[in-house]
Amino acid sequence: MSLIAWDKLLHSQGFGTRKQCQGLLASGVVSVGGEVVDNYCQTVEPQGLVFEVAGTVWEYRRHVYLALNKPANIECSRKPSHHPGVLSLLPDQFRARDVQPVGRLDHDTTGLLLLSDDGAFIHAQSSPKRQVPKVYVAVTHEPVTEALVAMLSMGVKLHDEPFPLRATHCRAIAEFELEIVVEQGKYHQVKRMLAAAGNHCVALRRVAIGDLSLQALGLDNGQWRHLGEQELVLLELPASVSHKCHGIGQRVTEQQDSRRAKQVRHRVGSGAPCFAK
Repeated sequence: MSLIAWDKLLHSQGFGTRKQCQGLLASGVVSVGGEVVDNYCQTVEPQGLVFEVAGTVWEYRRHVYLALNKPANIECSRKPSHHPGVLSLLPDQFRARDVQPVGRLDHDTTGLLLLSDDGAFIHAQSSPKRQVPKVYVAVTHEPVTEALVAMLSMGVKLHDEPFPLRATHCRAIAEFELEIVVEQGKYHQVKRMLAAAGNHCVALRRVAIGDLSLQALGLDNGQWRHLGEQELVLLELPASVSHKCHGIGQRVTEQQDSRRAKQVRHRVGSGAPCFAK
């Protein structure tokens, strides 16, 4: 990448307007390797740059790609109406650079949510044409029966939908618990499918998107972290959902991993965890 002035770099990372960033530099709170940077006209190579602002370590990122374990009663909206917005769980710098949720989860639905400021990435991940598998665990009001699993797997007709919607994969994991994989991404899809099949969804949790699982990310409730290269590889390759016990997609080959990693490396940093406090 070409060299960039420090005030422009800080602005690109969400630290305020150019003038505000110049003020940060003049106040002596920006440093690299212990050396204070106070000249906003000074240029620097941004790729791989690690710097500190007021004692907090940051890594330059051209775009931000985040995974969040969304808690209940959080709205996936920039202008929430009844509950706190999901962006309130992130540092101010991410909100300033227009980080947005990739798709939405209902306020009472928990689990894996992606966020980014990369418009192309957001579109690719949320486009219905891609049919990205989403894996959910639903707690039901009535027991999960073989008939319910069969009905969801064959397809149920929803109001205002021209064709029946079916689960890519569906299985009982407890008497009142169901694992279900859907690809269409329709409004309230899992809840509406369960209702159409004669049951009711008491609680819903998304545990995976494609081959990227919440368990592998190691995020506690309300925590977030940056996605690394290999995790972006899992999202950008066509995901195949396993019909075996865990219902999570199969891993890509090492050769595919390496090839796709080279294509995404320039867009991300190290992918080191950066958990919310």
